[in-house]
Amino acid sequence: MVFVHELGHFVVARRNGIKCEEFGFGFPPRAVGCYFNEKNKKWEIVAGNKHIESKNTIYSLNWFPLGGFVRIKGEDGTGKVDKDSFASKSAWIRIKVLAAGVIMNFILAWVLFSFLLFLGINQEVDQNDTTIKDAKIQIVTVAPKSPAYEMGIREGDTVVKCVGDDSRCAQAFSNIAQLQNFVIDNKGKQITFEVLRGSKTLNLTGTPRIESPVGEGLLGVGLAQTIFVKYSLWESIKQGPSVMWNVMLMMGVVIGSLFAGDTSNIGGPLAIAHFTKQATALGFASLVQLAALLSINLGIVNILPIPALDGGRILFILIEKIKGSPVSQKTENALHTTGFFLLMMLMAYLVVNDLMRYGFGGIF
Repeated sequence: MVFVHELGHFVVARRNGIKCEEFGFGFPPRAVGCYFNEKNKKWEIVAGNKHIESKNTIYSLNWFPLGGFVRIKGEDGTGKVDKDSFASKSAWIRIKVLAAGVIMNFILAWVLFSFLLFLGINQEVDQNDTTIKDAKIQIVTVAPKSPAYEMGIREGDTVVKCVGDDSRCAQAFSNIAQLQNFVIDNKGKQITFEVLRGSKTLNLTGTPRIESPVGEGLLGVGLAQTIFVKYSLWESIKQGPSVMWNVMLMMGVVIGSLFAGDTSNIGGPLAIAHFTKQATALGFASLVQLAALLSINLGIVNILPIPALDGGRILFILIEKIKGSPVSQKTENALHTTGFFLLMMLMAYLVVNDLMRYGFGGIF
């Protein structure tokens, strides 16, 4: 996701005559790179972090494979007299370069969602609609440390049937209400769910709570009734933006809750690892869906007007246009540094929060 984001910055910068000193996959230190030597008229290899003076971009592989980066000339405000410097370009061109990464993330999400619709997805339907055939009950959320989580139930599982203390209670369910009533009738008793996870059938045993905490049920799961739908290629392309928009609205609510001090729905890199592990178990389509969600998430977060992020840099350019002169470079750099430090503090908090929520084993 980060690689595609940085590719957007790189392409738009180059198209507007801005020099990109290095475009890397992964984060430094550099393992190896290559660039086109103008004197020799051939591509040459660069080993390690050796400094190279070149008019052309160094394309590098770096030791930490966590996304990518692009080093744009003049991005730090220097070189305002150089024609190939970011700092010398008009406000509109600078905004285009900064916004290109976010746009690329949204384009990628559109492509992935369209591909997913073409492959076929599970779509939620009204459980009271008796005309719908072949509907199934899916787990859409699982509260951490809930009875369902301890049983091994995960997001994306499909409930096939349940068995109570008495084996004669074995039954399948035609709607969510029947399943919920079964759990209520067996609260405090051991039950077994038979679920489908991808192509695997699992039997998961646990005990529903007698009393449920606020915001959770006796098991701690969210349920949806779904059917499998598949679209034509053209219809998939048309429907992709609609799916994206719905996802963006949901993410907007979650991000808004973060600013209100609620971090219960926010996850960090370990949460991503946790959900990637689950998506892998559910199959290729779930991985595609997760990639699309992460791409939208990365785009939305980066466009927020927070120093150190693309949106924060765009904000300073807009302030420059409004006041007629740029913000002091020293002040801007200080704010970006502070913003980056606060983001790292938030990341550290989320890592600890993820470990407390899922446990080490639940993540890895």
